[in-house]
Amino acid sequence: MTVRAMVTGLGVVAPAGVGAEAFWAAARAGHCALGPITRFDAAAYPVRLAGEVATFDAAAFVPGPVIPQTDRFTHLGLAAAAMALADARANPADLPEYGSAVVTGASSGGTEFGQHEIERLWREGPGSVGAYQSIAWFYAATTGQVSIRHKLRGPCGVLATEQAAGLDALGEARRMLRSGVRLVLAGGTDASLCPYGLVAQLSTGLLSAASDPSAAYLPFSPAAGGYVPGEGGAMMVIERADDAAARGIAPYGEIAGYAATFDPPPGSGRGPGLVRAAMLALRDADVPPSEIDVVFADAMGAPAWDSAEAAAISAVFGPHGVPVTAPKAGSGRSYAGGASLDVACALLSIRAGLIPPTPGGGRPDPRYAIDLVSRQPRKQRIRAALVLARGYGGFNAAVVVRAPSRPE
Repeated sequence: MTVRAMVTGLGVVAPAGVGAEAFWAAARAGHCALGPITRFDAAAYPVRLAGEVATFDAAAFVPGPVIPQTDRFTHLGLAAAAMALADARANPADLPEYGSAVVTGASSGGTEFGQHEIERLWREGPGSVGAYQSIAWFYAATTGQVSIRHKLRGPCGVLATEQAAGLDALGEARRMLRSGVRLVLAGGTDASLCPYGLVAQLSTGLLSAASDPSAAYLPFSPAAGGYVPGEGGAMMVIERADDAAARGIAPYGEIAGYAATFDPPPGSGRGPGLVRAAMLALRDADVPPSEIDVVFADAMGAPAWDSAEAAAISAVFGPHGVPVTAPKAGSGRSYAGGASLDVACALLSIRAGLIPPTPGGGRPDPRYAIDLVSRQPRKQRIRAALVLARGYGGFNAAVVVRAPSRPE
């Protein structure tokens, strides 16, 4: 019997809103949540804008003793996981002891926590470094804390593939279901808006130095000058279709296809792997390009990267062959959390029959033969969406999400 992986719960923590409905209201309106960095004094840095989750209160979601033991990226993950479980009306205690699992995507881990401990080391000496430094910075910290918090005793994992990680986690969740797990919490969150985190990001040369939030992150635009960093992410409850039906839960949609590739080394003469990832995901979903109604783009916002992605989309769908959108332009590129937010947005788009616009965008650069949805949302029935992600360093991932109404 084929196991269909259905998303039955969404938990979202994003600059544009905490909670799936607040996030969707901002996305469909094309709201820009970018602004000056407030989590530290960024006056001496070339990048001074970010997408911050300014309204987040960790105490509302995280047990008091856990807050000082963990990094902000874990606080966001715990909040998103709790919201997803509540949204799905799922109680892992109702499942067999090892029937529930968790897998997350990660990028840089707990950078802010690690930075503070290093500051203590240099200021006060090695005796001042806390024991939690050994785990709070770690890529798998969120996976471990979510597992402990909700007693998810089945398989647990983390995939550290930068922006692609949010999709890789969903692909792994589907594999877990096919191996016998009944419920998986999957997704990714990130929070690298601290001096150490920002400096590490600056090394790529891809960040925007613009001072106007409305014009700072313009993917596929002639004025594109890099991306704005962000924080946040999404977690999802993913169950087998028969289990969701037995509980009377109407799913948001299905994780129908997934693929990952890696770019060849420079000078190899071979092209980037994004086209192959997209085609393999479509094949995995048994969905032809003609049945994809929207592409949620990776949208780096840097000309060379935008050009390569536009070429990949055109290679799969033909010039101007499918609507393309990049809601992340309004909230920043949230690394391991960014692709998870795109999948959440795609599922909400399917439910609403509406493609959210790319904030701040006008017409795309005429060199790119893509149908960019900008300025206004576009009403359209969405049967299936393709979500693309690229992690810095050569990672590519693609996920097909499909409307849940396909007959069993």
